[in-house]
Amino acid sequence: MITFMPKSNFMKKILSFLGLGLSLFYSGFSQVAPVRGIADKDVEIKAYTNATVHVDANTTFKNATIVVKNGKIDAIGTQVAVPVNAVSVDLQGKHVYPSFVELYSAYGISEAPNKKGEYPVYESTNPGAYYWNDAIRPQMDAAGMFSPDQKSAEKWRKAGFGVSLSHHQDGIARGKGLAVTLGDGNTEENIIDLKNHAFFSFDKGSSSMSYPSSLMGSIALLRQAFYDAKWYSDAKPEKKNISLEHLSRQLNAPGFFKVSDKLDLLRAEKIAQEFGLSWIYVGGNDYYQNPDLFRNKNIKLVVPINHPKAYDVSNPLATSMLAMEDLKEYDWAPMNLYTLSKNGVRYALSASALEKPEEIFKEIRIALDAGANEKDILAALTTIPAQFAGIDKQVGSLERGKLANFLITNKPIFEKGSKIITNVVRGNGFEINPEPIADFAGKYLVQLGEKDFELSISEDKDSYKASLMSLLSDSTKHKVNVSTQGFGINLSFKLSDEEGYYRIQGRKSENGLKGRGSDPKGVPFNFSATSEEMEENENKNSEENENFPVSSFSYPMKAFGYPALPEKQSILIKNVTVWTNEKDGVLENTDVLISNGVIAQIGKNLPKANWTVIDGTGMHLTPGIVDEHSHIAISKGVNEGGQAVSAEVSIEHVVNPEDINIYRQLAGGVTAAQLLHGSANPIGGRSAVVKLKYGESPDEMLINNADGFIKFALGENVKQSNWGERFNSRYPQTRMGVEQMYYDAFHRALEYRKAKESARTAKDKPPYNIEYEVLLEILDRKRFVSCHSYIQSEINMLMHVADSLGFNINTFTHILEGYKVADKMKAHGVSGSTFSDWWAYKFEVKDAIPYNAAIMHEQGVNVGINSDDAEMGRRLNQEASKIVKYGGVSQVEAVKMVTLNPAKMLHIDNRVGSIRVGKDADVVLWSDVPLTQKAKVKYTLIEGKIYYSEDQEKAALERDQKQRVAIINKMMADKYGDKRKPTAAKREKMYHCESFNESSESHHD
Repeated sequence: MITFMPKSNFMKKILSFLGLGLSLFYSGFSQVAPVRGIADKDVEIKAYTNATVHVDANTTFKNATIVVKNGKIDAIGTQVAVPVNAVSVDLQGKHVYPSFVELYSAYGISEAPNKKGEYPVYESTNPGAYYWNDAIRPQMDAAGMFSPDQKSAEKWRKAGFGVSLSHHQDGIARGKGLAVTLGDGNTEENIIDLKNHAFFSFDKGSSSMSYPSSLMGSIALLRQAFYDAKWYSDAKPEKKNISLEHLSRQLNAPGFFKVSDKLDLLRAEKIAQEFGLSWIYVGGNDYYQNPDLFRNKNIKLVVPINHPKAYDVSNPLATSMLAMEDLKEYDWAPMNLYTLSKNGVRYALSASALEKPEEIFKEIRIALDAGANEKDILAALTTIPAQFAGIDKQVGSLERGKLANFLITNKPIFEKGSKIITNVVRGNGFEINPEPIADFAGKYLVQLGEKDFELSISEDKDSYKASLMSLLSDSTKHKVNVSTQGFGINLSFKLSDEEGYYRIQGRKSENGLKGRGSDPKGVPFNFSATSEEMEENENKNSEENENFPVSSFSYPMKAFGYPALPEKQSILIKNVTVWTNEKDGVLENTDVLISNGVIAQIGKNLPKANWTVIDGTGMHLTPGIVDEHSHIAISKGVNEGGQAVSAEVSIEHVVNPEDINIYRQLAGGVTAAQLLHGSANPIGGRSAVVKLKYGESPDEMLINNADGFIKFALGENVKQSNWGERFNSRYPQTRMGVEQMYYDAFHRALEYRKAKESARTAKDKPPYNIEYEVLLEILDRKRFVSCHSYIQSEINMLMHVADSLGFNINTFTHILEGYKVADKMKAHGVSGSTFSDWWAYKFEVKDAIPYNAAIMHEQGVNVGINSDDAEMGRRLNQEASKIVKYGGVSQVEAVKMVTLNPAKMLHIDNRVGSIRVGKDADVVLWSDVPLTQKAKVKYTLIEGKIYYSEDQEKAALERDQKQRVAIINKMMADKYGDKRKPTAAKREKMYHCESFNESSESHHD
């Protein structure tokens, strides 16, 4: 037992016991170093007694003992005998928890130098038998890079962590991680596990290579690397590759994948399913925004907890510019952990997103105030991360045989005022928050007989002073004599209306003080004193601690979000003028019945039955507008310009259904679009043909069974002649080179097919090549080309290339010199998707004229009017009206140029583009003739679902304004004491053909 001594000396001695760091004698070695001198055979044993021990999130022992021997738990429980030779530490009133496990850390790993320079790099700068792209580096091994960092370890220990799964946080394929304890020993003493934990991301990191330059490029590169690794494993080629050697093994190893948001998580999960992988995702902070996206996916998450901070909303003008999505993120993000638990998602917590790991307790408090469960959070810091890392036999809970990694706290760990006193790592105690073994200072409520008193105890140098005051009569303070010894406190005092002294002997308890006493007559009684802070916490109105949202949930969580996703309705539109785009032409005073997502009947005086009825008197009904050339709804880059041929990338992989431009274009009558890759290379990426289903999942936006398309490009952009002097090294640099690029790419694809067909063994068969497979689809007329074009000579060139290789160009987009080659376009069978009146914005469009569309139409070319611009996409009906003015095209044919004709270009005219029984109910109800400036959209329906209406918009505007005010008031009252973020308007990313990287600006004009 410990001999108690005066308070200050005792504190120093006991903390030295807790912090003992003697060398441990291990029972097993992988190697034995020679002993110099006489071997020290002392075995260190510690016993921590009288503690409330939280074995795991669901198991707690009171008055328990933990015996630690050689850095491991030798015994634990309520009936454990303390070994005679143990250093015993009395933890009366204290709590013990498993130390936390961090799964996403670079602890002990130095950062990679940034190799990015001023000029583009097209070949790997990493010499040796490695993968061709520097962003794929599975050969990186944290075990060979790890070096204990005591300064960093101390920061993590302050936050309660005892173990880190560290890795080299650089690149797309990042190599192996290493599980280590956060002690002060050498590397060997800290390593727990050498499992093949593999780490991945979509971030190419410090790689200086130009490729990839977009999210879709990162996805394509990773997929290709996996295909190469699978081939390498099967073929076992004589020519060895270190990167593929490691990556092929990692395909069967536990993996962690870092994602930036919920959409990236879905993208990574698709890759995992494609290759039969099981990843744990580091991310998921925005899971609360749409749990339906992850239904039945059985995902596992590591959540880097870091709630959004309140904005400085003191300036009303600046505050008015805050985006609704940022306001709702602040309001709803604290609900994330609650939502994860509610939906049964297994998650671990990480402090990796915080400037200081110890800030994790403040973040946890925010989540708890929003309804998160304490047991779930404790499990997310201990048992679950240990299980995810496969080290749960060593750490994560307090059990015999496991490492002695635990925290000693003064209170339950998530309670207000709780502090970590000591973080024990492998049996060595690290002092975190020194405090007296028993701190008696505070105010307490005491009942003596039938009278209530307030007992005040305060520190006085190395001792205490105290007073007692009645709560019912006068405010006279009675002096109290105080003496302390360890956990014990002795009190004696005399009340003015009684003779003799009260004498009390007590101990510190969770709720205050407890003990025994005797009154002035010597009658014994049980004594208790409740801490006023505890009383205040217990009696406080629970609503004061709540951090629940003041705004409503919506799909998506931003402006104009739907309270619930639109559902199919049976709708009868009466007495409307119908622009059918069929042989029936324009029908006056006609009824249209929509049922089960399709157009069910067209006629006059249709029975109303039980349908929702819309009076269309004086209004006009058209098919939904189809935009053949759009760049909205794309995440993190519209161009993969890192190399001249990018057929391996796909816009389908980066569809973003939450782009506010989707809603804006619904308000302009657009229901479908082709989301095109940009024009940075002769052969760009594949397209996504979508319906504008705002707030749905990316898969819901894609049109099922639609033909595949790909973007080609001609002109200045692809040869980089307008990119500046830094971009004069990538082939091609001339128009001649562009032509040869097409031939070379297709001939390489044909050679690839020949090699596949002639292969007799796995070693002879080439690895699956995404780029070549896509090019072969074009040659086989299974994928169709939409080509960015301007100049007559180049248009002729590409048609000749296609003819010579046996395929057709499907659509020339922009095609501002189409009027010069309309007859040849007709002969080739290619459509023209153009602007109505854009010209003179760069040299190669100097010959553009506003009669272009009309002339192509007169020659029998299928002509459409496209946007290529988020703003123009909102008013394509007006762009079509210009063709009536410039060229005298009829209004019926002009309407077709933004509906049926682009639907034909995209091969979806069997479903959309006209109003015919059996077609998809993608229709727009206009207030006036659709080509006039007075026409406003009243309703926009997709497959019978109302995605836009004037009434809905009015209600959404009123709702959003009220919620803005409520959230701003919540920010004003923010109680978490963070430094507020400066208020700034969110700059939207609006891509065009020329937008490069993730910028909303054009890289070149």
